[in-house]
Amino acid sequence: MWILTLFLQDKVKMFEYDNKDEARTEFEKANGCKILSEIIHYRDFEKRGS
Repeated sequence: MWILTLFLQDKVKMFEYDNKDEARTEFEKANGCKILSEIIHYRDFEKRGS
């Protein structure tokens, strides 16, 4: 899961994406202060057998 966080003048907006390509495209389009984060859940590793 990917999270795009935008810091606007008076608020913070967060958007969730399922794949990196979609998130990266929206990150490039966004203006202002922004952070793109990958969220990895512990349960995802358990499902893979890691």
